Amino acid sequence: MRILHTMIRVGDLERSIRFYTEGLGMELLRKQDYPGGSFTLAFVGFGPEEDGAVIELTHNWDTASYDLGTGFGHIAIGTDDIEAACDRVRRLGGKVVREPGPMKHGTTVLAFVEDPDGYRIEFIEGK
Repeated sequence: MRILHTMIRVGDLERSIRFYTEGLGMELLRKQDYPGGSFTLAFVGFGPEEDGAVIELTHNWDTASYDLGTGFGHIAIGTDDIEAACDRVRRLGGKVVREPGPMKHGTTVLAFVEDPDGYRIEFIEGK
């Protein structure tokens, strides 16, 4: 068994695809419309789905935004250059909500950014 994907609902699919591909460096792996259900699924990741977990971006055509709730935490992404990763997000107009630095009570260097829908993504340097 292995984790296949994490699904998040997004209000503007093209904006989200741009964030995850241009901002985070993922690839759009596949995208399909489901007219009977009025939704589109897009899968993004750092490589083929067969090789690792990916993110499923679900866009319900009649919903522009979602309440994120309090149960979801964040998605973690390893990076060799945390400053460059944060700069890429800023250039796209994204938000860096915690600047790069050591974690509280530890030495791991991390940062947090938000995608266009407010989902948090943690960058961890050296992973």
